[in-house]
Amino acid sequence: MTTFELLLKEKLVIISRGVPKETLLEAAEVLADAGIRFLESTFDHRIDNCIEENAEKIAFLKKRVGDRIHIGAGTVLNVKEVQAAFDAGCEYIIAPNTKEAVVKETKRLGMYSMPGAATATEICDAWDMGADMVKFFPADDLGMHYITNLRGPLPHIPLMATGGVNPQTIPEFLKRGINAVGTGITVLRPDLVQAKDYAAISALAKEHIQAVKDALK
Repeated sequence: MTTFELLLKEKLVIISRGVPKETLLEAAEVLADAGIRFLESTFDHRIDNCIEENAEKIAFLKKRVGDRIHIGAGTVLNVKEVQAAFDAGCEYIIAPNTKEAVVKETKRLGMYSMPGAATATEICDAWDMGADMVKFFPADDLGMHYITNLRGPLPHIPLMATGGVNPQTIPEFLKRGINAVGTGITVLRPDLVQAKDYAAISALAKEHIQAVKDALK
């Protein structure tokens, strides 16, 4: 089974945004133990050294849990970040937007490409550029009915919903034809991260995994 086939099976990506490195490494162990198989570490463009900072996190994650979790990079906005993510060991690239240069470089380097889009035109453009899956964002603002309407003419393009994903909404997203979901703060909750409450993070991860399983029954 390829990494992408496993993603289509597992359907859940946990997003790490702004989590300190040491805390993230400990949390990643907990997530792996809970059964999470996909973890995205995002570039933080608020800081000057965001490329080096996230590349370091990714490299450490690969060493720590790379045998159990597939590591990707998120909020990838330019080709320099694509290259840095690849060099650090990433398998897939996720972005909130679609930029052809980013998609093409991702594919050239042999990684899976998941650019972001919201409209039918944007989704089709991303697909035509070579995306493996399109990040449907912001899913909660656009709504479930919108997803149903998109899926009418575009059932062939894999979509990953982010925004508003939680154990209560996961079944509905999947029912509407979404192929995978991504969420960060409903598992790596800022208060739990700050408190280093790994037991609570593990419990939330398991709730999300169970929601996917229940939806697929």
